[in-house]
Parts: sequence; structure tokens; C-alpha cells
Amino acid sequence: MEKFWENEYVNIAAYYSVVILCIVVFLAVFELVTKYKNWEEIKKGNLSVAMATGGKILGISNIFRSSIIQHDSLLTMIGWGIFGFILLLAGYFIFEFLTPGYKIDEEIEKDNRAVGLVSLIISAGLSLVIGAGIS
Repeated sequence: MEKFWENEYVNIAAYYSVVILCIVVFLAVFELVTKYKNWEEIKKGNLSVAMATGGKILGISNIFRSSIIQHDSLLTMIGWGIFGFILLLAGYFIFEFLTPGYKIDEEIEKDNRAVGLVSLIISAGLSLVIGAGIS
């Protein structure tokens, strides 16, 4: 069985599968903390929600990328990925806190594309910093 787990194809498939599952779970958590329904808004053509959601997917993926590169076990990779996600989620709340003049969620739901773009860039940017910390 040890040779099975040493196979690169098996390793890549395992990491890939776990990261996909984590992305789904983490997006569900983001869905709980936002006031809008991501996929319903995207279906309606809300580009701001699509940008914000895309930024979250990119951010989560980048965090896991750094974790995979740095760590040699699946469990360690998951642990660092979860830690990175918590930091990314904290960044979301900080972004909301630093804009007291308006509510980020409401602006994104209203398809304010400037706010959606900034949200995407914040998620991607923070993931680069988090990923560097993990590496």
C-alpha cells in the first residue's frame, strides 16, 4: 500500500480532491457570512458577486498551492490550508470594518463593480501574503 501512496499520480489526485472539497466547504462558509446568495446572484448576472466569489476561489486555491509546495503530508497541507482560510476570512471582516460608510455585502449585492473588483483583489492579495507565510 505504501507504493500506492508514493505514486505521483495518486498524490496529485489526492491533493486535488481534498482541495476541491475544501474549496466547496470554504465557499459554503463564505456564503453563511455574506448577506447574499452567491450562486443565485451569479446566475442573475451579478458581475460584482462573480468577481468577489472568483477572488475567494483564487485566494483559497493560492493558499492551498503554497501549502502543498511547502508540506509533505496531506494532513499538514489541510491544517495549513484551514489556517490560511481563517486568515482570509478575517481579512474579509477587516475589509468590512474599514469601510464604515457603506456595507460591502450590500454594495456587492447591488452589483457595485468597483467594490466587487476591490474584494477580488483583496482576496487574491491577502492569499499571496498568507501563502508566503505558509511557505
